[in-house]
Amino acid sequence: MKLKPWTPLGIAVILVSVLLALPAVLIVPMSFSSGSTFQFPPPGWSTQWYENLFSDPGWRDAVLTSLKVSAMATPLALLIGTLASLGLFRMTQKLRLTGMAILVSPLVIPNILIALAAYAFFLRMGLSGTITGLVLSQTCLAIPFVVIAVSARLQGYDRSLTAAALSLGASAFTAFRTVTLPLITPGIVAGAVFAFVSSFDELIIALLLQGPGAVTLPVKMFDSVVEEADPTITAVSTLLVAAVSAVILLVQFGWISKDPQNKKGQA
Repeated sequence: MKLKPWTPLGIAVILVSVLLALPAVLIVPMSFSSGSTFQFPPPGWSTQWYENLFSDPGWRDAVLTSLKVSAMATPLALLIGTLASLGLFRMTQKLRLTGMAILVSPLVIPNILIALAAYAFFLRMGLSGTITGLVLSQTCLAIPFVVIAVSARLQGYDRSLTAAALSLGASAFTAFRTVTLPLITPGIVAGAVFAFVSSFDELIIALLLQGPGAVTLPVKMFDSVVEEADPTITAVSTLLVAAVSAVILLVQFGWISKDPQNKKGQA
């Protein structure tokens, strides 16, 4: 059933969509402002804030640090979360619910509590203010997204497929590689996207664990608003919105995370 745009429900959906997208849309012209402060509409047009983003060592290092942390945290979260999901899949219903509740608990616990605990622990371990500390802490926050995505994919998994592969002489690893892994790949890809975004966007933990060589982009953006009022943040925000929108469009049009089962059905 398609939603008609001019029905009350359709109008409500359009209004909510506009309200959600409007702040992001307004950031784009502000990022090309020739003014020295946050102004809308811009007094003139210039690419000075984009130039500042790539020429200022502080901004450039923050972007590289965030990419480095996310690039290391995402594979760790994928490995741990996928293995945990497979383990939960083999458990009884009661144990599965208990294990799932524990693994996704970082989503319901306030981030400030996790940040304080991580700060106290890493301070004793000498990891506070280091890239390693940021990677480990953000991996913990990213694992629940992987567990949820992969576990959702496993809900429709037919165990008889693995049994059939084993009965035909395949080893346990071969059965996993050729049968299970292709079927849960869409869940793994979705988990990787969410894990990367959550790690890249994390602020509270990064604020407490930051150090001279471990300042992430969200921390730099926070400082630019609170301390410096630097309009460069508008250029950063525009690029982030463009990147996220591109990923959403790729998923929407099915260019990534395609379902192998759908492919077989279409063949």
